[in-house]
Amino acid sequence: MFNIWYTQPLHTTIVEFLQKKRGATIDVELYNALKKKDKDLSFRQFNKTLMKLEIENIIHVASLTKNKRHIELIKT
Repeated sequence: MFNIWYTQPLHTTIVEFLQKKRGATIDVELYNALKKKDKDLSFRQFNKTLMKLEIENIIHVASLTKNKRHIELIKT
């Protein structure tokens, strides 16, 4: 079978997903949705992109429990 390459950057896909979810979700749900689109996505790459978006003040990430984080869209 053919592999499909997506030309959309990961950070854009994350922002679009959050917009569809009314601006907020948990990290596990977001990661699983992204993993369906890109099987090669690592959790490290996912965390790195979340950190980049948080530094750029596009999202806010808060810890809910030890293994769950709440991700909220600040601006579109």
